[in-house]
Amino acid sequence: MTEETPGFEEKPDVPSGATSDDAEPKAAPEEGAAPAGDGTAENAGLVAQLDQVRTALGERTADLQRLQAEYQNYRRRVERDRAAVKEIAVANLLTELLPVLDDIGRAREHGELVGGFKSVAESLETVAAKMGLQQFGKEGEPFDPTIHEALMHSYAPDVTETTCVAILQPGYRIGERTIRPARVAVAEPQPGAQTVKADQAEDAAEESTAADGDKENGGPDEG
Repeated sequence: MTEETPGFEEKPDVPSGATSDDAEPKAAPEEGAAPAGDGTAENAGLVAQLDQVRTALGERTADLQRLQAEYQNYRRRVERDRAAVKEIAVANLLTELLPVLDDIGRAREHGELVGGFKSVAESLETVAAKMGLQQFGKEGEPFDPTIHEALMHSYAPDVTETTCVAILQPGYRIGERTIRPARVAVAEPQPGAQTVKADQAEDAAEESTAADGDKENGGPDEG
């Protein structure tokens, strides 16, 4: 029977050349600890993702702005087309009413616009005016081929340019659009009249100049 020496503990055999630290097991690395250098790589990845998101956001914003601009252009085009269609429809309707308005005008000239017929005629003219119909054409105004249609032609000594001397049928317009030109009789200056007038104007100017000269010289000599 072997007796144990008190105060001494048995130790495991240590190979020769090994230190006591080598004999002890090393502590395992803690779970969740990131290796050195992984934080920088992760930040770079996040920055790249953020750049991609910003690029995608810019593209979507540009698409939205383009769609909004196209929609605004579409609305303006539709409104313009709607207004044009309305104007054409109104012009067509009023064009059909022009013969009736002509009859009303002739009846007014002959004094036949009386009684209930007068009230109805004036109501019709008021409605047509509210829809934008305007009458034009007056005697004595210069002839304009863009709004006048000459049906009769003559010469007159008292006009200095081609002039409307009679309105055979009034013209009508809606805004700036002429739906019927005024049908008129025109008169032109008589051939040679302008030459005579020019000679008379020259003679008058010479007489005026001579009179002014006499005044400056004290008038004619007295005998």
